[in-house]
Amino acid sequence: MPELPEVEVIRRDLDREVAGKKIKAVEATGLRSIRRHKSKKAFISAVEGHTIKSVTRRGKYIVMRLDGDTALVAHLGMSGRLLRAKNAKVPSPKHLHVVFTFSDNSQLRFVDPRTFGEMFVTSYLEIEDEVTELAHLGVDPLDEAMSWETFGRLITSRHTKLKTLLMDQKFVAGIGNIYSDEILFAAGLRWDRTADSLSAEEIRRLSRAIIETLNEAVKYRGSSLADEQYVDLFGQPGGFQDRHQVYDREGKSCPRCYRTLVRARYSNRSTFFCEACQI
Repeated sequence: MPELPEVEVIRRDLDREVAGKKIKAVEATGLRSIRRHKSKKAFISAVEGHTIKSVTRRGKYIVMRLDGDTALVAHLGMSGRLLRAKNAKVPSPKHLHVVFTFSDNSQLRFVDPRTFGEMFVTSYLEIEDEVTELAHLGVDPLDEAMSWETFGRLITSRHTKLKTLLMDQKFVAGIGNIYSDEILFAAGLRWDRTADSLSAEEIRRLSRAIIETLNEAVKYRGSSLADEQYVDLFGQPGGFQDRHQVYDREGKSCPRCYRTLVRARYSNRSTFFCEACQI
């Protein structure tokens, strides 16, 4: 599933590639990917003829602001992709659900093999009222500056395992299984430490690791795993998977102390870490 860095890479690409373009035509193959609308006609009429003014992000939701103060929102789910095509002659990929054709004949395509992702139109000015899951998102570490003191007050008020807390979207928006492992390794902390057990120095390390790890992942255009479900707007895989320190590296040497990395199971997830230098 794409996490915050992957979604941010796509957002930046979209802002460069589609902001300012007018949507000439819209096609939808069915209702599964636009399920918040009563019909294909309702979705198409809400978008067709409008211009994309800007592209922002709320957690892992991509928000394309349209003229008229509405917003076209995309959530990639587990396997969703947004792909740019120069024109309609570019062969269509499998599992294509929604196509936006712009006035210059270029296209934006929404592809989703597992159909857990979605697209919908809502009010831009009242987006948190109409999309309630956005109203409860936690801090966005790529968008919101937070002092480590403020972060410390938030984290020490929780008697929760660190990995669980990092993946809680109401605490920090957008972090999942990959980046929680990478962040905790960078901070030198075990996944099962409780948040309220951290010292001031450990809080500083964790705060710094969140910001640095996520920004580094964006720099290398996200992580594409073996299934390559995540690709960018141009269909290219990311490069940060080659810089993973612990995720999916069970049995390999720790890049810091050279001990063997291990995997633990918790809440039906795999957690990768070093038993020696994460304490």
